[in-house]
Amino acid sequence: MIKRIPSVRNFTLGLIVSLTLLPSLAVEQELQLDYRLNERIVLIPAGKTGKAMMETTVFRPNGPGPYPLLIINHGKDAGDPGRQTRDRFIYMATAFVKRGYVVMVPMRQGFANSTGRYTDFGCDMTANGYAQANDVRDAVNFARTLDWIDADRIVVAGQSYGGLATMALGTGDLPGVRGLINFAGGLRDDANLCDWRAELVRAFGTYGAANKLPSLWMYGANDSLFGPELATRMHAAFVRTGGQARLVEYGKFKRDAHGMIASRDGEKVWWRDTERFLKQIGMPTEELYTVTAQPQMPKSDFARLDDVDAVPFLTENGRKGYREYLARMTPRAFAVAPNGAWCWAEEGEDPDARALATCEKKGGQPCKLYSIDDNIVWRDVPASLERAATIAAVTPAPMAPARSTGAIGSTAAVSD
Repeated sequence: MIKRIPSVRNFTLGLIVSLTLLPSLAVEQELQLDYRLNERIVLIPAGKTGKAMMETTVFRPNGPGPYPLLIINHGKDAGDPGRQTRDRFIYMATAFVKRGYVVMVPMRQGFANSTGRYTDFGCDMTANGYAQANDVRDAVNFARTLDWIDADRIVVAGQSYGGLATMALGTGDLPGVRGLINFAGGLRDDANLCDWRAELVRAFGTYGAANKLPSLWMYGANDSLFGPELATRMHAAFVRTGGQARLVEYGKFKRDAHGMIASRDGEKVWWRDTERFLKQIGMPTEELYTVTAQPQMPKSDFARLDDVDAVPFLTENGRKGYREYLARMTPRAFAVAPNGAWCWAEEGEDPDARALATCEKKGGQPCKLYSIDDNIVWRDVPASLERAATIAAVTPAPMAPARSTGAIGSTAAVSD
């Protein structure tokens, strides 16, 4: 529930690893709608005929509006875009809803549950950006027809491939759009044996020549895809041909700056420069709402965090997995089942729920959280669970599906 100053209410898929009694397994979990941000999913018409439908996540404050709008454009995971999950950018969405914005995250044609077809132009980065920008333009045009959207106060942002699409979008006439934000924008193509870096520089030069809107660019020092040298070249090509852009090159962010805006800790990096940019283009920055925090499990005194042998039910393989967990980044969570199944999840949206859901799916039994971040949250094990563990110890482990791999990543992965 979102309330004005007494009280808007906090979820990107990061990395998740799950192991049952035998091999390493992983599954992706669809997160529930966050009622605290009035989250819902709508379908937006796209394409020349308007018959394709884009699965779009919407967050908004309570009330009739009209509200300013932020559209956030997603990147691309490796492989089939139809297998990609719905992006939400929950941490950035929360920050903007607190400031009275509606936030929309459209999944472009062929991605996730959106219909239509994803078109890949290989190493022609200019064409790739323009193709994706067409879907973003459809989302902008749709949003401007809604009576709870302020059609004259819109900002468009994008991460990775979404950043490339955002800058391509800025070459056309966009009524109501005041500015663009490019977070680690680009597209990597290792499949076509081409110089994709040079093609990206060429694409941004082309977009700069036709650019119509001011933009903010943010790239991190340890971005695994588009490092400082390439970011500087892309920006230089853009402004040299006439583009309006301020480049912010920030330092290292955790293991990979490419997923910075998807991180719980990313706002500390992106907000200051984003606030400055929003003020420059006449967009609001003052907090108008509060977001009720998620309830937290209380810390227990069951064991020390680094006491691997204290974790119940684990085999030697599971203890190895817990040692791996101790080296993971926060936010993180570790779950375990009576039959020895376990799972850890780090970064991204709601690692607690992801760890539990994957542990239960792979273990076939209810799981419990053992640790969250740097705390132990486990309570004493009931006798019934101890008996279940004894039975599980002499029960053959389930076979793993042949197509299971080992880890799943999203916006933080190096596949954009």
